[in-house]
Amino acid sequence: MTHAIELRYGELAETECCLSCGSAVQRAEIRPGQVCVDLGSGRGSDVLRMAESVGPNGHAYGLDITEAMLEKARKTAARLGVTNVSFIRSALEKLELPDQTADWITSNCVLNHAEDKARVWREIARVLKHGGRFVVSDIYAVEEIPAEYRDDPEAIAECWAGAVTRREYLLHVLRAGLLDVQILEESAPYEKGKARVVSFTITGQRPDRCSCY
Repeated sequence: MTHAIELRYGELAETECCLSCGSAVQRAEIRPGQVCVDLGSGRGSDVLRMAESVGPNGHAYGLDITEAMLEKARKTAARLGVTNVSFIRSALEKLELPDQTADWITSNCVLNHAEDKARVWREIARVLKHGGRFVVSDIYAVEEIPAEYRDDPEAIAECWAGAVTRREYLLHVLRAGLLDVQILEESAPYEKGKARVVSFTITGQRPDRCSCY
């Protein structure tokens, strides 16, 4: 699925203003001086908002697999004179950041694309500082997504082709060692092709002191 995602999102880099299923960044309680990371940052709009919130003593990272999206984000940051940002090409399953980098990790309708979701959540736990928090908006499936949609370009672009069930999703989060997991908002189920899915936003944190990945 990775190649299909990169191809599809590369095509959208110049044509779509945003691709989302929630309001993760708006839910994060970001403070000046913090370090924040947006996974699947796309054209960088949320990263630029975070950079403004953390101020000159903080930093905002945008990680994405699609070079066309990253280049668009870099050009926008340069045009606006925003210097406390970095846009990095990275797979979700192996985040190109050191251990304990982030006070906040956010993501908006991207993690469902990952083939190894358990590994993604272990990486989130690794990159968070002790006591650091995440806010993630995403999609889960009411029942298992039919196999015919897994590599379908339109289903991928609509961010539901890789969705797993609610139970499986939350198990990945908890097994990564993340605590205080809460669902902040959750839609009613809606139809996508032969599937029924739900948009939701969750939050939680890495424990203050432990090895949790």
